[in-house]
Amino acid sequence: MIFGRVKSLDAILATAEKKGLHRSLGAFQLTLLGVGAVIGTGIFVLTSEAAQKAGPGMMISFVIAGFVCAVAALCYSELASMVPVSGSAYTYTYAVTGEILAWMVGWALILEYAVGASAVAVGWSNHAVGLLNGLGLHIPAFLSNGDALIANVQMAFGASSPDLITASQVGGYFNLPAVIISVLVTLLLILGTTESARVNAVLVLIKITALTAFVALTIPVLNATNFTPFTPTGATGVLGAAASIFFAYVGFDAVSTAAEETKNPQRNVPIGLIASLGICTIFYLVVAAGAIGAMGAQPVAGLTGGVLSPGSAELAGRCASIVSSGITEPLVCSKEALVHVLDTIGWPAIGRLVGLAAVLALPSVVLMMMFGQTRVFFVMARDGLLPEKLASVHPKFKTPHVVTAVTGLVVTIAAAILPVGKLADYSNSGTLFAFMMVAISVMVLRVKDPSRKRPFKTPAVWIIAPLAIVGCIGLYLSLPLIAILVLPVWGVIGLLVYFLYSRSRSHVGLGHDEVPEIEAEELMPPRPATF
Repeated sequence: MIFGRVKSLDAILATAEKKGLHRSLGAFQLTLLGVGAVIGTGIFVLTSEAAQKAGPGMMISFVIAGFVCAVAALCYSELASMVPVSGSAYTYTYAVTGEILAWMVGWALILEYAVGASAVAVGWSNHAVGLLNGLGLHIPAFLSNGDALIANVQMAFGASSPDLITASQVGGYFNLPAVIISVLVTLLLILGTTESARVNAVLVLIKITALTAFVALTIPVLNATNFTPFTPTGATGVLGAAASIFFAYVGFDAVSTAAEETKNPQRNVPIGLIASLGICTIFYLVVAAGAIGAMGAQPVAGLTGGVLSPGSAELAGRCASIVSSGITEPLVCSKEALVHVLDTIGWPAIGRLVGLAAVLALPSVVLMMMFGQTRVFFVMARDGLLPEKLASVHPKFKTPHVVTAVTGLVVTIAAAILPVGKLADYSNSGTLFAFMMVAISVMVLRVKDPSRKRPFKTPAVWIIAPLAIVGCIGLYLSLPLIAILVLPVWGVIGLLVYFLYSRSRSHVGLGHDEVPEIEAEELMPPRPATF
């Protein structure tokens, strides 16, 4: 039976028992952990993308995405408290629904972590280029984005648009800053360092201060007419923006994976999850309100009248035409939306500081996403599903250097040639699938093993888990068509790899379901520094 290989939950739990994690975290620490992990990606990077999809209605999109994250997080927390070891949703699925579905989840997590890291690297590049421009150091367009490459690919496949030609003239072919930050993060992960709670706290303070300053300066100049029409693209646009904005919340699982180190997890884990997601959602809403009210956020239409797709070469071309005509650049055209808003309303110096905050904060997000990817790859290789060479540990640095280098190569290539919005959507397709499988696993395990100890139990699980499943499916179907197709195409490739290579080498399939995690866990490096 292809669904018959379930990894022993007792073998997995033996790792946690041997490690003996100390319970020291309270609700307040968990909340700060969640806020620090979430804020720093989407709000700095995806505001303009969401505005192009939904206009002012993106405020509703933030609420929808936050709700889906909340119900998914409650499901995630139950499994994280029961199986507090490496591997994220891959490990949970392996223990509950079996090897083939675990493989598919692990394969999908490549889209979440590796492609997500690429998206953040491109977002960092946009802010770094803007910051350097403000200092008089200009990086040419052909070295700071891939708009022309995308335009040429579209034209090669027969696409034609009056806006597309302009995009090929103003765009670039290679995102050098994104490549540089990806390579630097890869090298840091290979060298290995220890995480500093003080550095994390400083980064959280920088991000919160920057967003608070933005709100304080934009709310006083808010113009109510900028909110009309509120949903220019209708419910479809709002849901589409919610699907993209979902990327802005990824990182909350840092709270759920800390369940084993939490005092009274039944009480403190849900408080940490809901409080951190609630704080982030409120921040996102007031920042979005400030941006919309200060300068408007209506989508840009093409010369033929239709609303253009965010991240497309056509939109880049249309935006270039608008700017060249002397009109103020619309919010949806900016690659650093919050900085652009402050520049427009007469606070350019504060805008530069907000850009600096993004430049300081985003590399840590790239690092943690790449770290998450290497952990998943490491565990899959350790289980025999990927070449065991990937699980080799550097003799000096004690880090999984091979898998880190492979991950870094993938992240660097994607960041070099693709725009941030497309990367975020591709990442979301994998994340939504993984979260859906976690919600399914929670319900399956409640039926299969109802008596097993659960340090944290999902409240009203037969309501929360189905809501998470429906929410994930709904957001997935609201993604752009290419992003929707990425997941099944990627899944077919994954199945081919599984049946041609992984299935015959699986440790569980070969009867080697002992406790391989223990030795490998001890070889894994400490969590990396979030510089």
